[in-house]
Amino acid sequence: MKPKRTILCVDDNEQSLSIRKILLETRGYRVVACSGGEEALERFKKGGVDLVVTDLAVPSLDGTKLIEKIKDISPQTPAILLSSRVRTYDGNTRADVFLSKGMYAPAELLERVRLLLVRKRGPKRAQPRPLPSARIGAA
Repeated sequence: MKPKRTILCVDDNEQSLSIRKILLETRGYRVVACSGGEEALERFKKGGVDLVVTDLAVPSLDGTKLIEKIKDISPQTPAILLSSRVRTYDGNTRADVFLSKGMYAPAELLERVRLLLVRKRGPKRAQPRPLPSARIGAA
């Protein structure tokens, strides 16, 4: 059985955070939920996080600054930035993906997460094919 990937979810809206957590957990991901940027950064520093999903407006350290600090520590860790106030985000951000809350289907978030984790892991290696076995006693 392959190990579960760990996703750090950050949002100060408990309902949104809970919905996102359930959505990801039902797809087999391990989810660490945090309601503030500083708390999320401290949790990230402990290691074991494969991807970050954060709201733009979170207390103590907003989403863009949180992603910037995470990318400084681990540039290969993918990050998704979400916002309910901004429809398109043209600011200078190091997020891999920006999604506007309410403008994307849950399936789109799941697909973005899947693709970012595949990209982080790299392409699957081709499995060596077993050599055909020689039959003993064949004429």
